[in-house]
Amino acid sequence: MAEAYIIDAVRTPMGRKKGSLAGLHPADLAAHPIRELIARSGIDANAVDDCVWGCCDTIGPQAGDIGRTAWLVAGLPQHVPGTTVDRQCGSSQQAVHFAAQGVMSGTQDLVVAGGSQAMNAIPISAAMFAGQPYGFDNPFNTSAGWVARYGDGLLNQIASAQMIADKWGISREAMEEFAVASHARAHAASESGAFDREIAPLSGLARDETIRPATTAEGLAALGPVGGGGTITAGIASQNCDGAAALLIAGEQAVKDHGLTPRARIHHLSVRADDPVWMLTAPIEATRHALNKAGMTVADIDLFECNEAFASVPMAWMKELGIPHEKVNVRGGAIALGHPLGGTGARLMTTLLHALEDTCGRYGLQTMCEGGGQANVTIIERL
Repeated sequence: MAEAYIIDAVRTPMGRKKGSLAGLHPADLAAHPIRELIARSGIDANAVDDCVWGCCDTIGPQAGDIGRTAWLVAGLPQHVPGTTVDRQCGSSQQAVHFAAQGVMSGTQDLVVAGGSQAMNAIPISAAMFAGQPYGFDNPFNTSAGWVARYGDGLLNQIASAQMIADKWGISREAMEEFAVASHARAHAASESGAFDREIAPLSGLARDETIRPATTAEGLAALGPVGGGGTITAGIASQNCDGAAALLIAGEQAVKDHGLTPRARIHHLSVRADDPVWMLTAPIEATRHALNKAGMTVADIDLFECNEAFASVPMAWMKELGIPHEKVNVRGGAIALGHPLGGTGARLMTTLLHALEDTCGRYGLQTMCEGGGQANVTIIERL
């Protein structure tokens, strides 16, 4: 089978709620890593076949195919098209998959893949409720087929996170310890300069401003639960933030034609799904499926990235699959770094690539929970 290679990967710093990136137009936010990617890789932008971009809540300034808009805002050639992918939180990981599949099929040679989310400008779930003036409370509960299969209740990720904590016996104290570790790891990575190569400074911001190094278990224990009770608090959930990331994906011929030096090879890519009401459990079976398809075991993987939508999600995943925490989110996760929805998959991939290089690891596996009860899995091999 033809190969797909990662040539380069870059991201913005993560801007906190009401932070340094809050005033940027979403297209300007998205354009920044694309422009930087082209500059760093030295590729002729005229040779790029497509810009595949992940984004959720594509209304207002994120509407109109932001993948295309961002490419144009970056000042790049007009003949290069762009498209926007919505696989919810996995949108930009799916963008990488589509890009890899394009070059592996031979129909494309060079593709920019990535994603963004301007969560200060367009709040989370804005698109879910954008239909209310037209008589739709949400996308699901007026569908006869949906109601017959799943009922007419509002899908709720907080409730799903609580269900997972209850089923896998994960205590609030354990989740808070996990959250403290996320901030501590991210802070250590930031202070040591481990993020410097992957971040392209923007609007005067050169480092992630979401990290809270002073976070303690005692402080988190004082927070009240969200969603009407239970053990889920804001402290063990991913942060709303602004961010974007982009990767250059190339096929074998493009590597030869343009004299490129691949940094990693796409070893495996797949996506699986689970119950949409549980919503956040799919990474478990998706990871099992991916390892089986790749003929690998947990022991073969040097580093893992599993998105920290809520602490209970990666904790249940680790518990179910026997994955040691010391291999997971070694530079912190979304609890500390933030979760810019459509951009998170590309951010995770960018961080995973750099961490593998810095630790001389060979294989990295990335997965994340996604709306609709879905999960992408990508396994990359450092070259």
